[in-house]
Amino acid sequence: MGSRIFYTLIRPAGTHGGRRRGTPRLEERCARAARSLPAVTTPDFYALEELLEPEEIEIRDRVRAFCEKEVTPRINEYWERAEFPFELVPRIAELGISGGTVQGYGSPGMSAVAAGLVAAEWARADGSVGTFYGVHSFLAMQSIAMLGSEEQRERWLPAMARMERIGAFGLTEPRHGSDAVALETTARRDGDSYVLDGQKKWIGNGSIADHVIIWARGEDGAVGGYVVDKGTPGYEATVMTGKTALRAVWQAEITLTGVRVPVENKLANCSSFRDVSRVLDRTRYTVAWRALGLATAAYELALAHALGREQFGQPIAGFQLVQDKLARMLAEITSMQLMCWRLSKLADSGRMTAAMASLAKMNHAAKARAIVADARDILGGDGILLDHHVARHHADMEAIFTFEGTDSVQALIVGREITGLSAISGRRPERG
Repeated sequence: MGSRIFYTLIRPAGTHGGRRRGTPRLEERCARAARSLPAVTTPDFYALEELLEPEEIEIRDRVRAFCEKEVTPRINEYWERAEFPFELVPRIAELGISGGTVQGYGSPGMSAVAAGLVAAEWARADGSVGTFYGVHSFLAMQSIAMLGSEEQRERWLPAMARMERIGAFGLTEPRHGSDAVALETTARRDGDSYVLDGQKKWIGNGSIADHVIIWARGEDGAVGGYVVDKGTPGYEATVMTGKTALRAVWQAEITLTGVRVPVENKLANCSSFRDVSRVLDRTRYTVAWRALGLATAAYELALAHALGREQFGQPIAGFQLVQDKLARMLAEITSMQLMCWRLSKLADSGRMTAAMASLAKMNHAAKARAIVADARDILGGDGILLDHHVARHHADMEAIFTFEGTDSVQALIVGREITGLSAISGRRPERG
C-alpha cells in the first residue's frame, strides 16, 4: 500500500478569523497604496474627447466619479471573499443609467457611444460590478426591449430601469457554450403555461435576479425566450464557487425542473435562435469597451507605479525597458479607443454588423490581455497583491477574454464574413 500524507492546517499565533492581529484590513491597505501613487492622466493621446458629445462626456464622468468613490476603494475585499456588494445596487440605481440604449420605459436612451463609455468605466473600476450591470442592463433589458411585446416592455422594463427588479440572461448550458445554438433546455405548452426543463451554467445574476430570461427549445424545435420570475417552483440556482476571475459577481448553475411559466411570459417577438443572436450582436460591442476599460486601468496603475517606484537610484519609469512597455501599451489603448468609438457610431446609425462587433471583441480582448500582463510585470511583486488592483484586473481579464464568444469563435465569425465560408459548420452561411 502507498503511504498517505495528511496535512494539518495550523493557524499562526496571533491570528483571528484568518487575519493576523494588528494587520490592516485590505481596504485600508488599498487606500494606503493609492495615496502613495503619483497622479496620472487617463490616456487620450489622439484627443478622442473632441469626438464625444457633451452628454456622452457627462454620463462617462458621472459613472467615473461614482466608481472612484464607491467601487474602487472597497471592491477588493468583496473580490477576495467572493461576495457580491449588494449595498452598491441602490446607489447604482441612482445613477439613472440602467437600460443603456433602450428608448423609453424609464431608461436613459443613451447613444451607443455613451453606453460603451459606461461599460468601459465599470471595467476600469471592477470587472465584477461591470458584469452585474452588463447582464442586467445590456443583455436582460435589451432582450425584452428588442424581442418583447409592447405590453411586456411596459410590464418589466420600468422597474428594471429603476433597478427595483434585477434581470438575468440564461443562455449558456453545461454542454453548450460556443455552440449555444444547440441548447437542450426544453419548453412544452401545457394549458396556459409553458413547462421548462433543463440546465444552465455561468448565468450572471442567476441566483439573485427577479426576472431570468431562459432560452429554451419549443416543441417545434424553435428557440424562444421565457421570463422566469423569482420564486417560481422548480427553479433552482446554485452560486458557482472556486472562480479565479470576476469573484465579486455571482454566476449560477441553474436547474429547471417542471418550471411553469405563464404564456404571457414568453417573449412575443422571438421565434428562432437568430433572434437571440440579434441581441448578442447588438450588445457584444460593449464587451470591446469593457476590454478597453480594463486595459486603461492597468496602464494607469502601471504608469503611476513606475513613476513612484525607485530602484537603482531612480524611478523605474526612467528605464528603457519600462518606457518601451508603456509606449506600446498606450499605442494599443489608443487604437482600441478609436475602434470602439467608430464601431459605436456605426451602431448608432444602424450599420454595425455581427462581424464588426466580433472583430472588436477579438482584437480588444487579446490586446487588453497583453496590456494587463505587462502592467503586472511592471509592478513586480506588487502586481500579485490585491492592494494594488492590477492582480484583480489580471485575473478578471481571463473571463473577459472568454465570455460572450471566445477569441477563436470571434475569429471564425470574422473569417466567415471575409471568405463567405463557415469554418464552424463547413457550410456557406445563409444570407439575409
